[in-house]
Amino acid sequence: MSEPVRPEMLGSCPVPLAHPEQIVLGHGSGGKLTADLIHRFILPAFSNPYLDRLDDQAVVEISGARLAFTTDSFVITPIFFPGGDIGELAINGTVNDLAMSGARPLYLAAALILEEGLAIQDLQRVLDSMRKAAQRANVLLVTGDTKVVNRGKGDQIFITTTGIGVIEHAWNLSADRARAGDKVLLSGSIGDHGMAIMSQREGLEFEGTIESDTAALHGLVAAILAAAGDGVHVLRDPTRGGIGTTLNEIAARSQVGMAIEESTILVRHTVQGACEILGLDPLYVANEGKLLAIVSSEAADAAVEAMHQHELGREARIIGEVVAEHPRMVLMKTGIGGTRIVDTLYGEQLPRIC
Repeated sequence: MSEPVRPEMLGSCPVPLAHPEQIVLGHGSGGKLTADLIHRFILPAFSNPYLDRLDDQAVVEISGARLAFTTDSFVITPIFFPGGDIGELAINGTVNDLAMSGARPLYLAAALILEEGLAIQDLQRVLDSMRKAAQRANVLLVTGDTKVVNRGKGDQIFITTTGIGVIEHAWNLSADRARAGDKVLLSGSIGDHGMAIMSQREGLEFEGTIESDTAALHGLVAAILAAAGDGVHVLRDPTRGGIGTTLNEIAARSQVGMAIEESTILVRHTVQGACEILGLDPLYVANEGKLLAIVSSEAADAAVEAMHQHELGREARIIGEVVAEHPRMVLMKTGIGGTRIVDTLYGEQLPRIC
């Protein structure tokens, strides 16, 4: 007979510690580890009414003007990928964080951290992309900083951007404004950016090319606000953690439930195939040119129609609604008629994705 299994013979549990003693990649995932880091350390250190809202930007009033203010860092690898590069991503990502408050983006700052050995040709390519993206978005890069770190102490180039924009309407958009009965709108297909990065990393080839969806969304936001006005309650771009994490964040902030329909969520065949090969869920894959809008039921149709008229919203659709039941939870009706809990991921599906 074989020796009986004793407790000391068992390996350690693979479930990660709830509070790791060191920073891990999952702390940058946008999921539960990120939220834990923010709530245990960052908020207690700097808590104030602006920061405590945990939106992607702060809205401040100065001399009667309402301004949106945001900052973001980009550490993506590889720095060049199908559909874009780290420079274009940095400009668009910062513009989008401003736009989700309904602001018109105006000015940006950029700090570059360059690794010794970075090819000047690659730096020039990134800067050209930043310039072109800023021109398309009609924003000016007005200040910045540059540092160089030793070879092996960085990853070619890191970019930190800060942006400021003006809010020219009286409405307040925030993740705590979703109300039961509101509709959940999605501007297009999901997972394109994340799978463009992963297919490049893994050398995967498909019949169709997977390209990043990186784009500046402020024009689409302006169209939505013009059509739906104060019926727009929440706008978010589902970057790290995808739409699954973003919907959970909104549900938690507004103390409501979400009920979504899997059949209404558009995932391109190439993206779905790549996710299946890599064992990933497209609900949690990063997007860089899509938005979620929580809109009153009365204004939802007008908002969707306005999105359809814009090139970045032609595939927009209603994917669900906000409900009073199961507060702080997101439930999805699956394609086979069942119901699935869409939880926030603990750690990192796709490290270094934006």
